[in-house]
Amino acid sequence: MARVVVISGGGTGIGFATAEAFAAGGDHVVLLGRRENVLRDAAEKIPGARYCAADLSEPQGARQAAAFIAQEYGTVDVVVHSAGGNGGLEEPVEHGDSLETIAHNWALNFRLNVLTAVLLTEALRDQLRAPGGRVLFITSISAFRGSGRVEYGAAKAAIHPYVVALARELGPRGITVNAVAPGLIEQTPFFGEPLPDERLQLRRDETVTGRVGVPNDVAQTLHWLASEAAGHITAQVIQVNGGAESSR
Repeated sequence: MARVVVISGGGTGIGFATAEAFAAGGDHVVLLGRRENVLRDAAEKIPGARYCAADLSEPQGARQAAAFIAQEYGTVDVVVHSAGGNGGLEEPVEHGDSLETIAHNWALNFRLNVLTAVLLTEALRDQLRAPGGRVLFITSISAFRGSGRVEYGAAKAAIHPYVVALARELGPRGITVNAVAPGLIEQTPFFGEPLPDERLQLRRDETVTGRVGVPNDVAQTLHWLASEAAGHITAQVIQVNGGAESSR
């Protein structure tokens, strides 16, 4: 039976690869994000995909997305939270005061990575199929070991206790909640531009597999976590990084 799979940030990178994976399995895919043109282009490449443009970092945007899904489908089987980013690609805001700049950057990263996930989850909570629903988050290796953008890693780490709390709340309804924490993933717009060869090689050398990840590595992990085979896995954060975290 085809499921309804909602994917935030589904227009590019990991989100788009995840949408392709679920659609290939016969599921109905709904793409969410801020940029309507990006979503439209992505939906045209995925058979049967629908989309709704909304700013999920705002309550009204989450309500808008939930209303669209309720009207078109009613129940939601799987929610994948792929929206987010390091904040560095957003329009820069200059402050004369360094503390104002720090406050802006931290708040921005929490809006992009935490509020987008929490608000959409809460907006869809009553629409989740029970039993059998799946809620899946994408965090980061940075949540475990930090990064050059500490505010980004902190925002991703904030998702982890939410995963555990939500799993406890939804578990009695037969709904599982998990997260996937990727390492470096190529072929995404995360850095804006491709990493320099030297830096890419350093990140590759951190792995025990001898390569960095690609979007499909994460997409297939998410697809499996949404399957019946993973029905007894919940409240977990699965690292997909080629052993980069454990090799340090």
